[in-house]
Amino acid sequence: MQKFGLIGYPLGHSISAFIHRAGFESLGIKASYELLETNPEDLVDRVKFFKHEHYAGFNVTIPLKLPISLFVQEVDKYADIAGAVNTVKINSDKTFKGFNTDASGFRKAIPKDIDLKGANVALLGTGGASRAAVLALSECGVAEIGVYTRNIPNAMDYMAYMRRKFPAITFTAYQIDQVRDLSRYQMLVNTTPIGMQGRSADMTPVEEPVLKTMQDGATVYDVIYNPKKTILLKTAEKLGFRTINGLDMLIYQAISAQEIWFGRTPDFNAMKIAALENL
Repeated sequence: MQKFGLIGYPLGHSISAFIHRAGFESLGIKASYELLETNPEDLVDRVKFFKHEHYAGFNVTIPLKLPISLFVQEVDKYADIAGAVNTVKINSDKTFKGFNTDASGFRKAIPKDIDLKGANVALLGTGGASRAAVLALSECGVAEIGVYTRNIPNAMDYMAYMRRKFPAITFTAYQIDQVRDLSRYQMLVNTTPIGMQGRSADMTPVEEPVLKTMQDGATVYDVIYNPKKTILLKTAEKLGFRTINGLDMLIYQAISAQEIWFGRTPDFNAMKIAALENL
């Protein structure tokens, strides 16, 4: 039986194991998937554990997506551009190859009838999920991204990196607590944890009067998957906007990981049912 797992801290709310096990079953593959809570200071020991216990691969979540890159011998282009690794394949010689499936997960979760070519997008946050969103949005052909952050001076390195990597996109930084007018945007993306279960579920990064200024037919995308409908998405629905939550993104990330590990595509519906049953 092949062994896989998820590392990060904390992992108490994670439903990744249910999603992956459903994927394994749909492929007829006998494999295990464990949640392995790991602090950054324990990462060296965890890497040794994976090698010693003959794991075939693992997923990575916060706060380890950046530190794990020190232990991989090779990365794919998405991990290189995003500057973060969320999937690792362990080769037969015990070397690690790092991948980032966040961007493909983000992009695949956008319904095909939403055309973002030439669009302007408001992006909340500058963390790892934000970088993956930019990469995905660049592949969708967006023209402009307004980046909303708590601290503009601290985001200058992020802005310079994005402008260098994606010269076809116009990037502008704004103070997130001073957002007043979103009328130029066809999409709003929240990559902050504001609204997440167990942290700030009773909060929203954008209040209703501001959200109301978005263009008719706009889309609001929240990468949070628990709760399924954050206050931001509930408000967006009430105002008549299209909404996307983070659940399909999470499932597509897992599908991409299994494609990396096995070279085969697991069943999306089986994995989504498993996710919904365990939220």
